[in-house]
Amino acid sequence: MAAIGSAVGLGNIWRFPYVAYQNGGGAFLIPYLCALLTAGIPLLILEYSLGHRYRGSGPLAFRRISRWGEFAGWFQVFIAFLIALYYPIIIAWSVRYMGYSFHREWGDNPTRFFNESFLHKADGFGLHMVPNLLIPLLVVWAVIVIVMAFGVENGIGRLNRIFVPVLVILFASLVIRALFLPGAAQGLNVFFTPKWGSLRHPSVWIAAYGQIFFSLNVGFAVMITYSSYLKSKTNLVGTAHVVAFANSSFEALAGIGVFATLGFLAASSGQPVGEVAEGGIGLAFIAFPTIISQMPGGTVFGVIFFGCLSIAGLTSEISVVEVCISAIRDKFGLARWAATTAVILPLVIASVLLFPTTTGASTLDIFDKFVCSIGIVSAAIISMLTISWGLRHLPVLQLHLNALSSRKVGRPWRFYVSVLTPAVLLIILGTETHSIITEGYGNYPQWALLVFGWLPILCFFVVSLLLPLAPWPAAAEVEKGAVRRPEEELLDTPHSKNPHSENYAEKNTVRHDNSA
Repeated sequence: MAAIGSAVGLGNIWRFPYVAYQNGGGAFLIPYLCALLTAGIPLLILEYSLGHRYRGSGPLAFRRISRWGEFAGWFQVFIAFLIALYYPIIIAWSVRYMGYSFHREWGDNPTRFFNESFLHKADGFGLHMVPNLLIPLLVVWAVIVIVMAFGVENGIGRLNRIFVPVLVILFASLVIRALFLPGAAQGLNVFFTPKWGSLRHPSVWIAAYGQIFFSLNVGFAVMITYSSYLKSKTNLVGTAHVVAFANSSFEALAGIGVFATLGFLAASSGQPVGEVAEGGIGLAFIAFPTIISQMPGGTVFGVIFFGCLSIAGLTSEISVVEVCISAIRDKFGLARWAATTAVILPLVIASVLLFPTTTGASTLDIFDKFVCSIGIVSAAIISMLTISWGLRHLPVLQLHLNALSSRKVGRPWRFYVSVLTPAVLLIILGTETHSIITEGYGNYPQWALLVFGWLPILCFFVVSLLLPLAPWPAAAEVEKGAVRRPEEELLDTPHSKNPHSENYAEKNTVRHDNSA
């Protein structure tokens, strides 16, 4: 549930439908499924095997393989830190709009309301606070602090056991309502009608790999951290498939709901669906309020929609915060409350200074662009190449997976995570980097792209190279301790120690967190 909650985020709701529409409609499902099977699931399985075998956060898991690999884990943690920095402001917007939905306070012009009355958007960059944004942001951070303070099982575990089913139920009800709106069929026709010619364009396949990669929350140590808390006898490959297909199913559900709703907007406004279709923040905070104002029962629809955004954002946010807390606990041997304070305090301060301001939306846009297009992709490439070519550790992880899982992984899996996926991500990274350097981004000044984009990523990369020089506490048992080797037990004793037999004793199921 925690892994599904982490994977199902805002991008599933407002990114996938528009990406699919732009890249061939129904035909996009072909490259999407190829990307899921050859990149998404293999990389998810890789991170599961790392976290489960070496029972630690990203840096500790890499360090237990080799001291030379620790930097790869730290770079993933710092990318998670940057995501945790800006994600809460989007959740705060969603919470605020959930309240606005009761009286449709955006009026007849949601665009002007969002930019002027809500964001108080101004040109340039400054630190002029907007109380209307600051208050819900502090509320969101208060919820995050409470959840993280309770620990893995009592905090994160309980939250996801409640929120993930609630999210699915609420969003399913929203989709059912959308399907009965006038014009819904028109929207679904646009979404599902295949444009077969688009499959000839490499950009469509790159878009499919990018969407799978971003939506599964792989590449920034979330799944490494979560899998480190799993019990010894866990079907890792099967669990990875469940999480991956649950995430993709939710994306398909989101596509149906969003385009059925956009079909209603197109029919009511007399415009083609293509002219009202958009993704991202514009879809959530401009297009949907317009729809809510026009549709019967719009108040309930709006409360449910923005409630879903809030829940999806919160479950993803706690996962990236846990990545940072877990890494700090492992490296410096801190108690949970101390590590939570050390991580969340700077996050709250920076978040409050940067985002609930008149120029916070611009800062957010730059952060999101660079973290998603440069940071996450770079971290994933570094981790895969480090494990497969630098440390040559894939055979060990393959043996670990096959000792525990009903479905075995073999040479195709090793090819995907060592050759195919890194190659595709290198193409994506090269394309995005070239585009930003030569064309800029969003008409922002170059100094803003440097300060809020390039500089945080480059600085954290340097820090990632330096942190392995700091000593680990003795309690971390870096070199020898806390490594699960069920594959060795399986080979030594064919039946009595088989992880799938009833006699297999579960040992070392508790990691460094006693609440797990």
